[in-house]
Amino acid sequence: MSSAGAGSGKTFTIAMIAKSSTNPVFLSGRQGAEDAAKELTKSSGVTVKIDWLTPPTEDGTVQAQRISQAVNAGDNAVLLSASDAGKVVGAIDDAVARGVPVMTFDSDVPNSKRFSFYGGDDALMGRETMEELATQMKGQGHVAILAGNQNAPNLQKRVEGAKEAAKKYPGIKIVNTFYHPETPQDAAAEVIRVQNAYPDITGWAMIGGWPLFTKSLLTDLDPKRVKIVAVDALPDELAYVDAGLAPVLIAQQPYLWGSMSVKTIFDHVYLKKDVPARIEMPLIRVSKDNLGTWARQLQTWGFTGIDPKYLAMAK
Repeated sequence: MSSAGAGSGKTFTIAMIAKSSTNPVFLSGRQGAEDAAKELTKSSGVTVKIDWLTPPTEDGTVQAQRISQAVNAGDNAVLLSASDAGKVVGAIDDAVARGVPVMTFDSDVPNSKRFSFYGGDDALMGRETMEELATQMKGQGHVAILAGNQNAPNLQKRVEGAKEAAKKYPGIKIVNTFYHPETPQDAAAEVIRVQNAYPDITGWAMIGGWPLFTKSLLTDLDPKRVKIVAVDALPDELAYVDAGLAPVLIAQQPYLWGSMSVKTIFDHVYLKKDVPARIEMPLIRVSKDNLGTWARQLQTWGFTGIDPKYLAMAK
């Protein structure tokens, strides 16, 4: 490894390149990374910095450019969530060849020279989403899968997991899988477009929580007729649980994407420790039963905008 990868004096800089700087889950990951950097700075005497190089919208080509930018700037490591694995693998391997180690989180690039991945089991997320939805629908009905970016490898695995789980329920029919730009407005608009085109849909398996970051579906969909189960459970989504429209959310812990990954990078790159090639992130089932507990967890991770009534729910 060159001196670039080993750190420069008493400063150690990690470039963090998530998918989109407008997606709340990645902003949570950034907060976790920043907090871990402060913690490591205090405990190690090394000034650990986060160089936030996330593009405003999903773009694998821009991500590849940002990886090269980080290497050229002298950053000591790169932390990446890949929008399109095929478009970043070359940049990852080039960074490693130039002495800058790369770790992935959330969306992996397993055929690259990255040294480790931190995130959930995407196939499991897809299966759990569909199984929870089938339970809510009592095993009967027409289901649409909402799937975000068609090129994201992590989302592809979730779709596969959802379809696999659906095979266990003969009364469940998958209408189709629907893709969209990963903004709340685009996602919600796609849900309404599809719901109007296929009025028989009574269930949505959302392998990401994108449309639930806006309140519009609370009035556009009838919880007595349509049920949603979605991945992620951030503050804006809790109203959907409370209203019964999304009785179950499969929560990732996006704060840990940043905090766990930064600590892993520091251990491996700066302290020269061995780390696993894959580190699993546990999933949390969120429903009305634990809505208050989860709301308070989000608050400890620095989330704002949490409805006080959820924070006040029985512990």
